[in-house]
Amino acid sequence: MHATSVIKVTAPGSIMLMGEHAVLFGHRAIACAVDKRIQVTLTPRSDRAVLVRSSLADYCSTLDALEADSRLSFVLFAIEQVAEGLLCGFELDIHSEFSHTVGLGSSAAVTTAVVKAVSEYGQENLTKRQLFDRALAVVHGVQGRGSGTDLAASVYGGLIGYTVEPRHISALNGLPPISLFYSGYKTKTPDVLAIVAQKTEALPELYNAIYQLMNETTIKAEDAIQKQNWEELGLLMDMYQGLMDALGVNDLALSDIIYSLRKSEAILGTKISGSGLGDCVIALGSDDALTLPYEMIPVAVSGVGVECYVD
Repeated sequence: MHATSVIKVTAPGSIMLMGEHAVLFGHRAIACAVDKRIQVTLTPRSDRAVLVRSSLADYCSTLDALEADSRLSFVLFAIEQVAEGLLCGFELDIHSEFSHTVGLGSSAAVTTAVVKAVSEYGQENLTKRQLFDRALAVVHGVQGRGSGTDLAASVYGGLIGYTVEPRHISALNGLPPISLFYSGYKTKTPDVLAIVAQKTEALPELYNAIYQLMNETTIKAEDAIQKQNWEELGLLMDMYQGLMDALGVNDLALSDIIYSLRKSEAILGTKISGSGLGDCVIALGSDDALTLPYEMIPVAVSGVGVECYVD
């Protein structure tokens, strides 16, 4: 165990480029790590206490009886996985370069970073695949389901193609400049999924057909990225947005952002990034002359995934 060493881990946030919703049904997705990161610093203690300091909550408990706190559910579930094997407690300081109210895969990034930090503290030398598997178990333990697409981006970095089962993660070529706009609110992903599931019950065959079209669109988008054919990628993004609309996860604010962006010749394609009903819109391209009454989040694709330093 790193009994006296301070462990620092950083993990990038992420955005979905393609594959929302359909990825949960075994279809292909594309996501990328971004240059906004979460840092977790683990400082060893000589007792069994566990202290967490973050913008979401301050927390104090023990390894022997971790008290629940819904504000830190991903963090605490990650600690519970290894608590029995740890001789001493620790302090966790969590700092983020972006707000948890904005998507950017904040839950995935903090889960990745905490799982990595506590596994290092327990002297486990996890491979990236093992780290991903354990982080995905945390997500499933907390919210019951989740594709792991954003986790894969946080663990591996860069732009990736992803399939849940059989697991297939592949590195893709980069993207041109992208723009990201925040609608000002977000609906929690499990809540959006529940809404879509309820609608699916009425017309299951049609909804399954939508997911199949999403998959075909994503596969073509992956090919366009590898060929660096940005006009085609933009067209495919617009097509995928139409399918998101068909699922019922578009709304007035998201539509306003999308159609305002489409007025610019510098924007090649736009779509919801994430589960929808709020959160963000991603655009392929950028236009400094374009002004929207929504927050623009400066982001770029980051080739660096999770990183760990032991002092």
